[in-house]
Amino acid sequence: MAAVMNRPKADETSKSTMRTLNLNGHVGFDSMPDQLTHKSAQNGFVFNILCIGETGLGKSTLMDSLFNTNFESTPSTHNLPNVKLKAHTYELQESNVQLKLTLVETVGYGDQINKEDSFKSIVDYIDTQFEYYLQEELKVKRLLSTYHDTRVHTCLYFICPTGHGLKSIDLVCMKKLDTKVNVIPIIAKADTISKSELQKFKTKIITELRSNGVEIYECPTEDETIADVNSNMNSHVPFAVVGSTDFAKVANKMVRARQYPWGTVQVENESHCDFVKLREMLIRTNMEDLREKTHEKHYELYRKMRLEQMGFSDVDNENKPLSFQESFEAKRSHHLQELQNREDEMRQMFVVRVKEKEAELKEAEKELHAKFDKLKRDQDEQKKRLEEQRRKYEEDLMEFSKRKQQYSTMGHHTLTLGKSKKK
Repeated sequence: MAAVMNRPKADETSKSTMRTLNLNGHVGFDSMPDQLTHKSAQNGFVFNILCIGETGLGKSTLMDSLFNTNFESTPSTHNLPNVKLKAHTYELQESNVQLKLTLVETVGYGDQINKEDSFKSIVDYIDTQFEYYLQEELKVKRLLSTYHDTRVHTCLYFICPTGHGLKSIDLVCMKKLDTKVNVIPIIAKADTISKSELQKFKTKIITELRSNGVEIYECPTEDETIADVNSNMNSHVPFAVVGSTDFAKVANKMVRARQYPWGTVQVENESHCDFVKLREMLIRTNMEDLREKTHEKHYELYRKMRLEQMGFSDVDNENKPLSFQESFEAKRSHHLQELQNREDEMRQMFVVRVKEKEAELKEAEKELHAKFDKLKRDQDEQKKRLEEQRRKYEEDLMEFSKRKQQYSTMGHHTLTLGKSKKK
């Protein structure tokens, strides 16, 4: 047995060296794998599968066949206006191992006339699950051990068995998803095309994926114990699968199968389809690798993007290492400076607005004074006119009274003269 110790040198800038020491007896840390196995079996596992494909390609049926049970499923119509996703979580148990399985299926995918945004709701769903986990991770009091992880670990993309290659919607959607989830393309209802056509179809799909830069999940081959198995699995991608909820009796044994007038297609017969290879790759060999890649690759990309959007960074402006606390303090200082700048701008804006309002009020006051002066002048002029009219009226009245008096005097004199003549 051997132990490894870290012995950093006096100079902290130099690389630390590692010494290998021999143990004089049994210590016991070789039981760590057993401890981890026991703890994992107690806590159980979480696995989330996203199934994307057009309506009627057998997504629900394949899930029933993969896990050898009957999940809840309701047929969907072809007249939905938008693509929707429905998720169901189940608790499964095999031997002493518990699995919390979440199945997410698209509803109405590819049924719209305008398929331009068919992938949007799928991308939004994946990002939302990443965001939920990130928010839980950033809490002061985290409960990640009991948190129900809903991040999508793998995406089974169902390809319509046309034999003519991928549709544009397939390429666009897989390209949008390859940096967010482990994409595994599968040819649905593979019993509808012949073996020769199927092999050509597989080759064409791989060629189109590579020419369009779409990255699909590849089984790891670093581990020697599963290198041969995974290499064989990689050579069969995309998997041509057949699913069925019906059973038929073949050679005195009940097996999942699809019966046709010309014969029986056995789901678990490797000469009929790749169902067994898909199950071997997805569940029995690489389930943990899919979970690890989701956390270490796809989630890390999303987390990096979100933290950068929040203003956090691992290096400063001079490209020197920066701790999270320093980054937080820098972000806080920057935020406070922005608030101060906005406060100053608002204060200046307020002063400008006040000055503008004062100028408006002064202008209005000047207008009112001018109006008042004009009204006063008009009033004075009108008063003068009235005074002049009154003066003229009084003069006319006096003239009238004077003439009246004169007429009265003249009339009395004439009357007196007439009486004198009669005498």
